[in-house]
Amino acid sequence: MTATTTARPKLIVADLDGTLLHGAPTFEERYITDRSVEAVERLHDAGYRFAIATARPVSTGYEYAEKLPVDACIYLNGALIDFDPMRSDYDMLTSGMMPADGHLMKIGFPSSRACEVCRFLLDEMPGLKLGIVMDDVRYTNFDVSVYWKTQTWRPTDFTDVPDGVADKLIIFPEPEQWTRLKTLVPPDFDVAISEGSMWMLMNPLANKRHALQTLCERMDVPLESSVSFGDDLIDIDMMTASGIGVAVANANPEVLKIADQICPPNDDDGVAQWIDAHLLG
Repeated sequence: MTATTTARPKLIVADLDGTLLHGAPTFEERYITDRSVEAVERLHDAGYRFAIATARPVSTGYEYAEKLPVDACIYLNGALIDFDPMRSDYDMLTSGMMPADGHLMKIGFPSSRACEVCRFLLDEMPGLKLGIVMDDVRYTNFDVSVYWKTQTWRPTDFTDVPDGVADKLIIFPEPEQWTRLKTLVPPDFDVAISEGSMWMLMNPLANKRHALQTLCERMDVPLESSVSFGDDLIDIDMMTASGIGVAVANANPEVLKIADQICPPNDDDGVAQWIDAHLLG
């Protein structure tokens, strides 16, 4: 991270929840304001490239790709990258099939391996709430609607999950289960924790930092010419890799510590304010 970089930014990347979106009592009620949409539109018109980077799946992230002039979308914390959203529709993004032109990249692991890990964890920790996310379906041993009202899910004992490339494992451990769970994560998975409650076990290359680096390579943009916005622990590596990492004021304290700059909070359209002040002012 180079807070003193003088390079003109070329690529702006923003997290969604807690960053670009306003908060709300439920996940489904979070939203983006007209002010933020207009700021991104003016940013894009001025020649900057813009991307979103979210842990959301396509089912709840795609609507923002439609509302914003995006040059790329990072879904599922980096497990699915869309390098050309204009060429992708919802069915393509959730089919599990990668188009021959290479504008989609999926970074996951075989669903058979995912099932093996789930069964192992349940043997060691009976009652653990966990599941597999694949092609925008959640195969879980718990009622997903407790956390998300609109996401598709299938109950499973992890013996009947279809063959395919899984995006991630999701786990909702109780606080007293965290210490034990840490010792059980297989070495071929990395752990990311979203909003302090959901554990995501992922391919080690499925993360926002790697996704940002891949975007920059595809777009021929130096990393130091990128700006990234975030609020949560899973945004830190992306922010430190960028030329400038900007935290919204409501961010996790650990994110605020590593940020080059701090903008107003998400509920005050902090990203839009920063864009106006630093890039369009």
